[in-house]
Amino acid sequence: MGVDRSKNLVLLEHQNFPTAAPKPSITLVDAIALIVGLVIGAGIFETPAFVAANTGTSGGVIQIWLLGGVVSLLGALCYAELATTYPHVGGNYYYLKRAFGQPLAVLFAWARMTVIQTGSIALLAFVLGDYASQLFAFGDYSTSIYAVIAIAVLTALNIVGLRQSKQLQNWLALALILGLGLVILLGLAFSPPVVAGTSTAALTATPSWGLALVFVLLSYGGWNEAAYISAEISNPQRNIVRSLLWSIGIITGTYLLLNLAYLRGLGVADMATSQAVAADLVRRSLGEPGAAFVSGLVVLATLSSINATILTGARTSFALGQDISPFRWLGHWQPQPSSPTTAYLLQGAIALILVGLGTLTRKGFETMVDYTAPIFWGFFLLSTLSLIILRIREPLRFRPFRVPLYPIVPILFCVVCGYLLYSSLIYTGIGAIAGVIVVLLGLPFVRRTT
Repeated sequence: MGVDRSKNLVLLEHQNFPTAAPKPSITLVDAIALIVGLVIGAGIFETPAFVAANTGTSGGVIQIWLLGGVVSLLGALCYAELATTYPHVGGNYYYLKRAFGQPLAVLFAWARMTVIQTGSIALLAFVLGDYASQLFAFGDYSTSIYAVIAIAVLTALNIVGLRQSKQLQNWLALALILGLGLVILLGLAFSPPVVAGTSTAALTATPSWGLALVFVLLSYGGWNEAAYISAEISNPQRNIVRSLLWSIGIITGTYLLLNLAYLRGLGVADMATSQAVAADLVRRSLGEPGAAFVSGLVVLATLSSINATILTGARTSFALGQDISPFRWLGHWQPQPSSPTTAYLLQGAIALILVGLGTLTRKGFETMVDYTAPIFWGFFLLSTLSLIILRIREPLRFRPFRVPLYPIVPILFCVVCGYLLYSSLIYTGIGAIAGVIVVLLGLPFVRRTT
């Protein structure tokens, strides 16, 4: 009986479904635009105030943002080895499957489909709705209306095809970088520098570098999504590594310059007490029209992040559908246009349900952060551990890129992931419990794979 069951599972895994396969149509520039668009989202407009409050000094602010870039580089080096050695549309799903077995990979795919990716789409949509409502409001539910429209339109765009989604992403990333460049220019060149002792604000929070790092890495999050385009990027053995290194370099440089601009134009005390740090900075140079410009820039940033998150998110569901019979209907890749259509539709539907949940709690963004954070960091830790396990288990495997200073780099990154998992459980609320419960609801599907 056990032999027959194993045989059936193998046949299912290698069965030729009536579906097309992903094509290597993503260039290096496309990949960089995708990663930059994923990472530089709403976080850099929200988190600098928290970081300033929890470091307390100008030097501390710059050092913690630089440390965030270094930590992200460590993680990117680990993912570069995984993605070049095992280029697969399932990304983390495939690494976990090879390292830990099918059951854990299925649980991850369920978590990504119901919590991690869909929760991220919903929280980004809430941020977009908040800032778009400052430009034009629809009433009490304006934020949710904008969130629903953004998810529906961008999901439809990705279903139409990868070419259209790539083009939009490239233009959004370019416009975002140019807009942020203008904010940096206004802060460094045109805002009057803050004179020591003239600020009316006072630092009241007790400095905590650990908590500051949590906020910093939240703003750096998203570069790992490069794993999900490894089967579609041209010349993956070369371009995956290059796209990660270029992207993190661009992101780190942008974040450091932005914070230098904030510090020069506002000072660390005013940064710490600001409710909208970029808007406050630009307002000093351009007045209220400048604040409206920042609102538009945040809308642009979140559109870029939502589009990229939708694009990469459906890939795991597609991989799950190819492996597991209850989700077989997700494992279809439409040849014309080239996209996992059913996976996109399911992802969009779940994200819209989560928007409804956030609307009911009246704390959309906070609820979604609580909902996703512990699950995200828990599986991030396991994905990094899979690199170490696969090095031991498959020593003869050809690895186009090998992590330098192995095993120090992956161990250091595992420690960071473990700390952030602990922090996300300690500092988050009821949303974290809801996220854990939803993941546990996937256990019946895990049992069907054993």
